[in-house]
Amino acid sequence: MAPRRSLLRRTAVLAAAATAAVVLAACGSSDSSSSPSGRTSHDTGAMSTAGPSGAASAAPGGHNTQDVSFAQGMIPHHRQAVAMADLAASRAKSQQVRHLAAKIRQAQDPEIDTMSGWLKAWDAKVPDTDASGMESMPGMDHSGSPMPGMMSDDDMGKLKRLSGDAFDKAFLRMMISHHEGALAMAKTERAKGAYGPATTMAKSIVASQSSEITGMDRMLGK
Repeated sequence: MAPRRSLLRRTAVLAAAATAAVVLAACGSSDSSSSPSGRTSHDTGAMSTAGPSGAASAAPGGHNTQDVSFAQGMIPHHRQAVAMADLAASRAKSQQVRHLAAKIRQAQDPEIDTMSGWLKAWDAKVPDTDASGMESMPGMDHSGSPMPGMMSDDDMGKLKRLSGDAFDKAFLRMMISHHEGALAMAKTERAKGAYGPATTMAKSIVASQSSEITGMDRMLGK
């Protein structure tokens, strides 16, 4: 009987040892998939997205030089549109023109604040304004501005001297040209920009100002 019991004990010990080896091997396999930081391979894969070439894609929210140019150009462009809209409150005869002017200010004032915030976050220059409230960024004077659709100082001076029907017609013609310039800038941003919120704003500008141009053409009888 004694030899038989001894054999049974040895068999039980061997079985327990084999079970322990399997458990340790499984744990070792799980640990080997962890990164040095303690994240598993699944976690680290979720942290970075690889493109077709295998390189990690740009971080969400990244911007490029086009985004900076868009904000630095559109801020003074919007400021001039708001300055033109402010004139309509006391000079326009048509209720439609006054309503359009209020709509332009309501849309563009918040966008100026938003774009200024982007530039500050990017450590880029926010265009300054002079005493008249107009843009005074070096190299971007009103008469020779590289931004399409901007009115010259002379244009703004003439508009300030008008009222009634004459103001309404001049305002509409100038604002159509101004909007067309904004469309060109926004379309460039949509094509070349990298910052999602900026390209989304550009898309909104294209949609809203295209619609306003159609409305202004209608007011002018076109």
